[in-house]
Amino acid sequence: MVANDTTKSMEYKKIKPYKELQPLIHFYWELKGNELERQWERVFPDGCAGILMNLGDTCLTDNGSVSMEFGKTYVVGAMTSFKDSLIDSDTHLLGVCLKPATFANFYNYASQNELTNDTVELEKSYSFNVDEILENPFNYFDHFFSERLKSKNNQLQSIINDIHAANGQISIYELAKANFTTVRQLERNFKKYIGLSPKEYSNIIRFQNALSIIKNSGTCRSLSDIAFECGYYDHSHLTNEIKRNTGRSPSLL
Repeated sequence: MVANDTTKSMEYKKIKPYKELQPLIHFYWELKGNELERQWERVFPDGCAGILMNLGDTCLTDNGSVSMEFGKTYVVGAMTSFKDSLIDSDTHLLGVCLKPATFANFYNYASQNELTNDTVELEKSYSFNVDEILENPFNYFDHFFSERLKSKNNQLQSIINDIHAANGQISIYELAKANFTTVRQLERNFKKYIGLSPKEYSNIIRFQNALSIIKNSGTCRSLSDIAFECGYYDHSHLTNEIKRNTGRSPSLL
């Protein structure tokens, strides 16, 4: 779970992990509510799983359907649509944004497709230590994940690289052929290690690329132009994808 937009009523920071862990972990993050105002914080799908601990009051997530309790650790599976969490003045969350398909490098746990769109409490043996994490959270994360690291090899890295290089505009058949595997094997591995099909993952990368272009180009480019560049049929196809992933129309991003 990673904040996409932060407002003045919360404090959000990101820290890069220890160098050895950077191929597997995007970043560590901390989110604190710092005013009396409560607000729903929306996160968009990015194809990544995350681990987080609640160090504040009970926090509602998954659009209000899950309560995260103080001192407990949760795994957040890859998402296929947006997710809302309620950030209060006493909210304090600490988390880790893993790179795609790297959860299995640290945990012997369920196949990722069992966690898709879910926030699940981890049992004690997989959890962070609440007393140790409070002293120096980001240092604690470096030690925790360095000690847990079972393999530095990401089975899907070359395929993920191909999807990113094409900004999600690549057929699954092409992906399989370029990586000397079958479409069926590709599907199986993506479900197991990412929790999404290769098509779903590619669509998320394509959406993220379009989102980045929209945010960076302001009003100087038409939606039709951006849709064409990002491989959508037309501006209404792009608009529908943005609404599905963010719950907002492009003009409200």
